[in-house]
Amino acid sequence: MPVARASALIATIFLCDACANESPRDVVLKYEIVATHPHDVASFTQGLLWHEGKLLESTGGYGRSELALRDIASGAPLLRHKMLPSQFGEGAASDGRRFVQLTWLSGVALIYDFALKPVGRFDYVGQGWGLAYDGSQWLMSNGSSRIARRARDTFAVQDSFEVRHRNRPIAALNELEFARGYLYANVWHTDRIAVIDPASGAVEAWLDLSALKQGFVKPPGWQPQEHVLNGVAFDPGSGHFFVTGKCWPVLFELRVKGAPHKP
Repeated sequence: MPVARASALIATIFLCDACANESPRDVVLKYEIVATHPHDVASFTQGLLWHEGKLLESTGGYGRSELALRDIASGAPLLRHKMLPSQFGEGAASDGRRFVQLTWLSGVALIYDFALKPVGRFDYVGQGWGLAYDGSQWLMSNGSSRIARRARDTFAVQDSFEVRHRNRPIAALNELEFARGYLYANVWHTDRIAVIDPASGAVEAWLDLSALKQGFVKPPGWQPQEHVLNGVAFDPGSGHFFVTGKCWPVLFELRVKGAPHKP
C-alpha cells in the first residue's frame, strides 16, 4: 500500500463514544492520522521502536520470530535477525547502546548491537511480553497488571508497580513504549492503549484506536481475535506515534492531541 498523505486521511477522531466502560471524567485523547505506511502482513507484531529514522520491529510465532530494522516508507527490512525456532519473539527496546528483545516463555532477553548482531543475553523468570526503557531502567510487562523495573546492566528486578484505573487493576498489559515521561501500554485483545504515570501506576489517559481497523482491507487469513492492535513507537523529533497491529497491512503515523508529558 503506498504512503498516503491525502487530506481525507487526516482526521481528528473523538473517541469517548467508543469507550463504553469509561466515565465522563476519563481522559480519552484525540488524534490525527498524519500518514499511512506499508506493513508486512506476515509480521505478528510484538514490539515496535523508533530508531534513527527507522523502525525496529520484533515479531512472534514459533519458527518465524525475528528482529528487523525496517524502512518506514516501504516497510522493507534493512536488517533482520531470525530467531531460533524454539523462541517466540516479544517486546523490544533500546537503552541507546544496544537493542534488547524479550522471548515469551524462554526466560531469555536477547541483546543485539545496532547491526542486529547478537552480543549477549539476560535471563529472567516468568513470561516476557512488553519492554521499554525509561532513561535509566528497563520497564517490562508479563501479561498481568504489574510492570517490573529492571536494572540496565543486569536486568535484575529492582521493584514493580501495579497499573490501575479508577482503583482497578488493568491486566493484560502488552507492548510498551516510554514517551515524554509516560508509559504507553497496549492492552491485549483490545484496541486501546493506556497512558500510565510510572511514578504512581495510575492510568492518566487512554488512546482508543478501534477506528483504525476501518482504514484498511483485511488481508486473507485475517483473525479478528488474534490480529489486534499491538505495536507503538514514538519519534521524539516529530512528536508522532507509529502504531500497527499483528499482521496488519498498514502502519499508522499519528499526531496525538493533548498527550501528557513531564519535563
